Amino acid sequence: MSALVIDAFEFCRLKERLEGETPVLDLKRLAAECVNPSGALQWSVVGGLNPLGYPQLTLSVAAAVPLICQRCVAPFDFDFASQSIVVLAKSEEQADEIDDAIADDTIDVIVGSRTMNVMELIEDESLLALPLAPKHDVCPGTPLIDEVKPDSKPSPFAVLKNIKQKS
Repeated sequence: MSALVIDAFEFCRLKERLEGETPVLDLKRLAAECVNPSGALQWSVVGGLNPLGYPQLTLSVAAAVPLICQRCVAPFDFDFASQSIVVLAKSEEQADEIDDAIADDTIDVIVGSRTMNVMELIEDESLLALPLAPKHDVCPGTPLIDEVKPDSKPSPFAVLKNIKQKS
């Protein structure tokens, strides 16, 4: 993965914006999750300040990546688009204080740096967008439940019910 290093605090202060397209193959951890690492990830990073005045980055990622369905073990393209806000702190202690002040579980607080690798943040965001157990909505080539023929053996519970009713 090629590094794209920024001074995160200056980036936020100046309200800068970066965007691009990166091949999935260049993102080693994301590529490892894919059946084949073809395709590209579209991303953007926007700096700014949150309502409390803390520096924040807004990360956006979108892609279609080939994953393996955990139900039928067939490959399928998983489309995702994700956006998150990351508030920057200068230390772990300040991160805890900011997290308490914000009190919003949808916003992450991390320790920023003057040499922050944007591509690591982008890859992290894309990995978080992937499902833990990817699967089709409806697996192709599998019979519908209504078409499955019932087992010819009677259910043991039905047999017990009949015995109970005779007693």
